[in-house]
Amino acid sequence: MGRPTDNPKPHQMTVKFDDECKEIIERYSKQEDVSKMEAVRRGVRKLKGDLEK
Repeated sequence: MGRPTDNPKPHQMTVKFDDECKEIIERYSKQEDVSKMEAVRRGVRKLKGDLEK
């Protein structure tokens, strides 16, 4: 079992990216010094504003 956390992540998804998306995620994660998964989570959160209420 992993470390205790206040923000568990029980959901897993598998995604495929084209070369451009992969490069963007890799560059962003290095620039911001975050994991690739954190970079993806940040991108997903940015989509929240596009959701219809």
